[in-house]
Amino acid sequence: MDLAALYEIPTKVLKQSVKRNVNRFPSDFMFLLTKNELENWRSHIATSKY
Repeated sequence: MDLAALYEIPTKVLKQSVKRNVNRFPSDFMFLLTKNELENWRSHIATSKY
């Protein structure tokens, strides 16, 4: 989402581009969180003290 915003394109377009050109991107270029991972991450953000 952040990279898509940086390039001013929809997230869907970035994901499609990576899928179509997977060999052009490093393996750690992007990742997807499961719904559970996202909820867990959100709960950590909400409880952390900056």
